[in-house]
Amino acid sequence: MHIAVVTLFPVMIREALAHGVVGRAMERGVLEVGCFDPREFATDVHRTVDDRPYGGGPGMVLQVEPLRSALRSASAALPPGSRRVYLGADGQRFDQAKAREACQAVGLVLVAGRYEGVDERFIERETDEQWSIGDYVLSGGELPALVVIDAIARLIPGTLGRAESAEQESFSDGLLDWPHYTRPPAMDGQAVPAVLMSGDHAAIRRWRLRQALGRTWLRRPELLERRGMSDEERALLEEFKIERAGGTGRIEDSQR
Repeated sequence: MHIAVVTLFPVMIREALAHGVVGRAMERGVLEVGCFDPREFATDVHRTVDDRPYGGGPGMVLQVEPLRSALRSASAALPPGSRRVYLGADGQRFDQAKAREACQAVGLVLVAGRYEGVDERFIERETDEQWSIGDYVLSGGELPALVVIDAIARLIPGTLGRAESAEQESFSDGLLDWPHYTRPPAMDGQAVPAVLMSGDHAAIRRWRLRQALGRTWLRRPELLERRGMSDEERALLEEFKIERAGGTGRIEDSQR
């Protein structure tokens, strides 16, 4: 997978990517990430990349020309057909489904904005789509770029030690993840659920699915509404609700 990041802070990107799962993916050659600094494409002696916004107001706006030159240079370094994405708070929500879709692209150029924003003409004419990692404002697009790269890298074959690690994580099937436990079997009077040490793989699968459904119902019910459930999943969720109600059959309709 080839990814390029257009950023005013390439060191920030490079240093963050040098560690952990993404760092190993780059060492193994399954992921390549390059950085392109718009300042290197500025034409004046001060390497200017921003200016005051028309209409007045606070902050500075990134100019079209340095960004466009950096993006075109990044695109030329990637395979033909690579997607060009601007990362901004007003973009389409980036989620696990979007990560899986992006993982299939031949290449990806991520444009990290800064300051008050980016000249709209650049976004309209030079990018294919806009992504947001959440409904909040950050100082720039570098952190979103790192989030996007990490989410995509985990899905690339050869990144994780076991392929099923990515398949079993939160949101991989539209559900939150189930609880995880490791040694010791008891800690501060709390024991690991017996089913996980039973060796009964069918029972473990049902327990994990029930917990994932229950957690999603408690914390992110809109995911269940959007995803839908099979007959087995409905039965398991009902079991979770009854268990949570203490076996009384009384189920709270709120997530308290």
